Amino acid sequence: MKRLHVHIAVDDLAANVDFYSALFGTEPSVLKGDYAKWRIEDPRVNFAISTRGRTPGLDHLGIQVDEEAELNEVRGRLESAGVRGLAQEATTCCYAESDKYWTVDPQGIAWESFHTLAEAPVFGESPERAANEGACCTPDLSGAQSEGASGQCCG
Repeated sequence: MKRLHVHIAVDDLAANVDFYSALFGTEPSVLKGDYAKWRIEDPRVNFAISTRGRTPGLDHLGIQVDEEAELNEVRGRLESAGVRGLAQEATTCCYAESDKYWTVDPQGIAWESFHTLAEAPVFGESPERAANEGACCTPDLSGAQSEGASGQCCG
């Protein structure tokens, strides 16, 4: 099963936690000093916000999958369509260890397809780098559509 993922960079975590908790009718499933996430069943969505140094607004969109085979299916569809991206295995980001496949849409919006393997006690693999990376460990995808993606996530 798949779940839509939305990550928004915010400037005031507490005010946004209050707003989205009221909107969704539930408290976050993960709440840190700089990050909050709701895994909601109705509507089925993984919605995250953070104060990680990026300009407030949409950070990236994504598709969270429950099984590795689903991640391979999403990646295969994108690659078959000629959309290139960046694969990452067992990377730590957003307080979780995940396998990921990053790409970018024609508007330049980063898309993260991912399979979460486990929770992590830290935001990213390198606390110093993650503190400077921004809302999430979105790699440099400037060449993802034609040249292949470059960059690293969280170290």
